[in-house]
Amino acid sequence: MLDGVKSFFKSLGPGLITGASDDDPSGIATYSQAGAQFGFGTLWLALFQLPLMIAIQEMCARIGLVTGNGLTGIMKKRYSKKAVYPIISLLLVANTINIGADIGAMSASVKLVLPQLPIVIVTVLFTALVICAEIFIPYGKYVTILKYLTLSLLAYVITAFVVGGNWNEILVSSIIPHVEFTPSFVMIFVAIFGTTISPYLFFWQTSEEAEEDVAKNKIKEIGEGTPKTEKKEISLMRKDVAVGMGFSQAIMWFIIITTSGTLHAHGLTDISTADQAAQALEPLVKTFPHAGELSKTIFALGIIGTGLLAIPVLAGSSAYALSEEFGWKEGLSKKFKQAKGFYLIIAVSTLVGLWVNFANVDPIKALIYAAVINGIIAVPLLVVIMKIGNDTKTLGTRTNSKISNIAGWITVGIMGTSVIVMFLTWIK
Repeated sequence: MLDGVKSFFKSLGPGLITGASDDDPSGIATYSQAGAQFGFGTLWLALFQLPLMIAIQEMCARIGLVTGNGLTGIMKKRYSKKAVYPIISLLLVANTINIGADIGAMSASVKLVLPQLPIVIVTVLFTALVICAEIFIPYGKYVTILKYLTLSLLAYVITAFVVGGNWNEILVSSIIPHVEFTPSFVMIFVAIFGTTISPYLFFWQTSEEAEEDVAKNKIKEIGEGTPKTEKKEISLMRKDVAVGMGFSQAIMWFIIITTSGTLHAHGLTDISTADQAAQALEPLVKTFPHAGELSKTIFALGIIGTGLLAIPVLAGSSAYALSEEFGWKEGLSKKFKQAKGFYLIIAVSTLVGLWVNFANVDPIKALIYAAVINGIIAVPLLVVIMKIGNDTKTLGTRTNSKISNIAGWITVGIMGTSVIVMFLTWIK
């Protein structure tokens, strides 16, 4: 049985990594804030978002797998530069802010455990580690590392069962929608969608599927030639995407339950520091000596693990997008000397993210703001993805099904409407 589990886990690829990277520090902070502020009130979003998330990421994966191109490469062929440049610019802005917020959260979590370390040094070291890892670790090993980093999120699963609670109430809250017409609820709603259905995931998923085509020698380079795609490959891709997105939403569900049963239940309804966020894990170790310190350590490991997973994905999606725009060699399977421009974008975007940390914004708040920005920027990108997904000139017979189109346009409608409502509540 163990061999079967290992074989199944080994068969998974871009979908699992994309889903796991979705639960980055920004996701953890947003879901934690949702649980602390609204209790079980946002649990239903985990189940509600799942089919929408699967539909969007399946489109992106199918586009990459069938065309052998990244998302930017396809947009260049189908749209004018005037349409492509603003979209790429929005992606770079969102990714850079997200990278900065993630680096800041990782440093703040280390500060919880080792307060004697200067946070500036820790921040710089994390930045250097991420850049070196993505440039110098071979692609095959790098993917393996990313897969196993996803296990750091299981602390929230265990804690949710330790905390317990009224499981009938949890089940009802997971199925029946709860909506509040308040600025704080609308903002957290946009943030949850933004951190779950994020722009960087669209570009990463598409490019990684194309990267798989290169690895299988179906095409020489990303964007060069059209790979032959069999039904079995499409089926495996869909399984991979479904598992990855299911993992992502399951972790979201458990984080909300954990923070609701700990922070919300004890009156802490606004998380503003890493210390407060770490308190959600205290029930996991309450019988151990120094339970508070131990929970901080577990929280720190989770933030560091997901940060090391997500930041390369964020920087990588920017690198894929810009490399395709300017026609540079690209791909994590290449060495630095083979794709200098690609890797320099990764390094520069991560360094600019580092600079964001000196803006004197609280790391936890910055993570939530990053999620909101992603929610805003995702709307125009989703419209473009929907159009590409239905383009027979690009995908031939592999265009969207009716179900995919329904789920996709529902996603566009919900995210677009929620962003408008959020802006209206701010104006008032």
